[in-house]
Amino acid sequence: MPEPENKEEKNFYLKRKQKNQVFPIKGCHNTDWGLKNRLSRIFHPRTGRTLMLAIDHGYFQGPTTGLERVDVTIVPLLKSADSLMLTRGILRAVIPPTYQGGIVLRASGGPSILKELSNENLALDMEEALRLNASAVAVQVFIGGEYETQTVSNLTKLVDAATRYGVATLAVTAVGRQLTRDAKYLRLACRICAELGATLVKTYYVSPDFETVTASCPVPIVIAGGKKIPEQEALIMAYNAVQQGAAGVDMGRNIFQAANPYAMIAALRLIVHENFKPEQAYQFYQERLRKTEEKESQEI
Repeated sequence: MPEPENKEEKNFYLKRKQKNQVFPIKGCHNTDWGLKNRLSRIFHPRTGRTLMLAIDHGYFQGPTTGLERVDVTIVPLLKSADSLMLTRGILRAVIPPTYQGGIVLRASGGPSILKELSNENLALDMEEALRLNASAVAVQVFIGGEYETQTVSNLTKLVDAATRYGVATLAVTAVGRQLTRDAKYLRLACRICAELGATLVKTYYVSPDFETVTASCPVPIVIAGGKKIPEQEALIMAYNAVQQGAAGVDMGRNIFQAANPYAMIAALRLIVHENFKPEQAYQFYQERLRKTEEKESQEI
């Protein structure tokens, strides 16, 4: 035990009022300390934004191009990712436990690409999420889909379980083939997810009127990268999204399927955290790509 303190002089700073740091994440001011701490692993404290690397594609479509060997293609990118969205299987099998970013665990699943994708159920319990030190758990929500009610129920059950332990819930708005991906639809889907307790929402960037999607959603929105598009277009999309209110990006294929994934994730960081214009970020990407090609040609 420590020895009794005999020193009489103490400084209580009586003329200085206690200050509490304002938590920078939208809609999360009234949450518990543990949840805020977990969100601080996902969102960079300086900017309140995140560059999330999504590699959970295999849970319904198997070894996606670029994810055939996660240990080879993804692990070297981790130092540039604020957070990582993935399945528990890949986390346990491949991801180094020294990774310090936020872990966002895929918590829903069921059908493969061979079946109706909206027919998902919860596929993870909170004890498992806590064992894996997850900052958030993610669930797909198909507003307007064939199994809409089922996936909304998945969300509410996950919110209840996650909130009990101070874990964030990421609602992923999935758009079915028959649905129109526009601002009107995304306002509907994102708002429903937030109203039902999601801590943050992942959705698509659309133009025009994406700013109405972020404005009408009371919790942070991060945008999905979607299918692979040219690197310059992906950088423009990321820039437009954060300038119109998104709290970051959650990209997968537009990073790990890029001609140079290392340069691409670095360029995206410049947009998300340093407010680089897309032409500046693309110039950076091209310079890094050129240097890599020169180095490889010298080694041949």
